[in-house]
Amino acid sequence: MSSLLEQITEIARAARQASRALAGVNSEVKNQTLKAMAEALNASGKVILAENAKDLEAGKKKGLSAAMLDRLTLNPDRIQAMAQGLSEVAALPDPVGEVTSMWPRPNGLLIGRVRIPLGVIGIIYEARPNVTVDAAGLCLKSGNAVILRGGSEAISSNLCLGKILAEVAGKQGLPRAAIQVISFTDREAVDHLLDQEEFIDLIIPRGGEELIRRVVLRSKIPVIKHYKGVCHVYVHADADLDKAYRISMNAKVQRPGVCNAMETLLVDQAIAPRFLPEMARRFQEAKVELRGCENSRELCPAMKPATEADWYAEYLDLILAVRVVDGLESAIAHIQKYGSDHTEAIVTENYSAARKFVQEVNSSSVMVNASTRFSDGFQYGLGAEIGISTTRLHAYGPMGLTELCTTKFVVYGDGQVREK
Repeated sequence: MSSLLEQITEIARAARQASRALAGVNSEVKNQTLKAMAEALNASGKVILAENAKDLEAGKKKGLSAAMLDRLTLNPDRIQAMAQGLSEVAALPDPVGEVTSMWPRPNGLLIGRVRIPLGVIGIIYEARPNVTVDAAGLCLKSGNAVILRGGSEAISSNLCLGKILAEVAGKQGLPRAAIQVISFTDREAVDHLLDQEEFIDLIIPRGGEELIRRVVLRSKIPVIKHYKGVCHVYVHADADLDKAYRISMNAKVQRPGVCNAMETLLVDQAIAPRFLPEMARRFQEAKVELRGCENSRELCPAMKPATEADWYAEYLDLILAVRVVDGLESAIAHIQKYGSDHTEAIVTENYSAARKFVQEVNSSSVMVNASTRFSDGFQYGLGAEIGISTTRLHAYGPMGLTELCTTKFVVYGDGQVREK
């Protein structure tokens, strides 16, 4: 029997061959395949849920956190949402072959830039089975082969989903190796995957900070990363209180275990006496543990005292750090010091304040009068997302189809030769 390294290398080699075939597939075939995949997911709901139940049972025995189990859980609505994501990707314009710019040179040459697939994408992720479907759909539409290595906690779900998608691809005449799920749960398999620079063009890790840092340190292949989501909502002095209550509650409570949930609430001292006590009461009703600065605790004594570590924390839980700040400049300074370049929001009716916040806060998503929970490729109209990048090369923020492409130069001439 071949070694683990040999098997991973063969998977990567097959993906490279598949990517070359996939790069030339026309939009109609890709869209038909995506629609067929969506139909197959909906038709296979019972099988998918049965495999997911195995993962959930094993996860509970292992003592996985409530947040991790939530990410792991599939249900009919989530299966339908995955299928809908594939349908939406099918409806999006195909980026491959798009001419992004073209210009003439004095010597008569016509220079153009055209979008092409990156090639082979490796995804390393934890818990979320929906990543299997989102990544496969986006890679297929953008002409890339994908190798998916999920965590052991979701192995049954991921293998089931990957098999369904690869079978549909094969029936549509596309290479099945364009979508491969690694069945090996050994950590060594990840190390071997990260060595495949000959065949894999980009690695995208999705999961906790520890996983992402390990991948970055180990990989020989370029890595798109975001270490964590320390997202802020700043309630400005000129905020509409009703909007501030709704946005703050939604940003923290609607789904606390995800990277675009609010982790720190900043409140302008001018509005804090009117806003914070009522907001704290609502959070406490929702069982949110509040950790506040001294000024916050003067207004809300039930808050626990916040430490310096709390301002850096990504809780992924019903825990929230709260700080009263001395105006817009102080809020921006706090975000610049403690933020993770993920998502920040300001609640204000003051146009000048909103504009300054947008100009000076350079996180990958900046919201005005909207919840941080909208920082998501699906919500942005990308159909789905393959990840969120907080590095600025080559993508920043939620990554959709165009972020899975690069451009090549195309030069048209009429016999020109270079003389100098």
